[in-house]
Amino acid sequence: MSYPPARYLGESGESTGVLRPAVQEPDLVMSPGGTQVHYLSTGASTNGAFGLYRWEMGPKPGGASPHFHRGMTESFYVLSGSVRLYNGVTWTDGTPGDFLYVPEGGIHAFSNESGQPATMLILFTPGAPREAYFEALADIRTNDRQLSDEEWTELFRRHDQFMV
Repeated sequence: MSYPPARYLGESGESTGVLRPAVQEPDLVMSPGGTQVHYLSTGASTNGAFGLYRWEMGPKPGGASPHFHRGMTESFYVLSGSVRLYNGVTWTDGTPGDFLYVPEGGIHAFSNESGQPATMLILFTPGAPREAYFEALADIRTNDRQLSDEEWTELFRRHDQFMV
């Protein structure tokens, strides 16, 4: 494997780093479970390179059912608590420092079933616009909306998510 082609062609570099303080309020709160989502770096802010999100789950059970993506990879890094991680074959209780990488087409899922808060980082490459998907889920959960199977399928397909 070699380095990718240069995307920056300047000679002296630029001061363009963006710091996001840990104390910044979450960008999204999903009720009723209380999951807080921090948009650390979105596809829009990384020129499509990646999207990185801090996912802070409350003690109520919740997560994502088994699914796959066609156009992006997804990675999970457990920061605190215990998160059930599914690699398409086995469910594992992920604890701080555990990491799961899932390539395009790889079936995966996650869930917090511990009854305790848990936090993880979720990384998508390339940087797809996942915020619209997260915000749609938050709206559905917060407003206790009931979607038909067809509506769920359309929402998932629109956001490169295919349930298994």
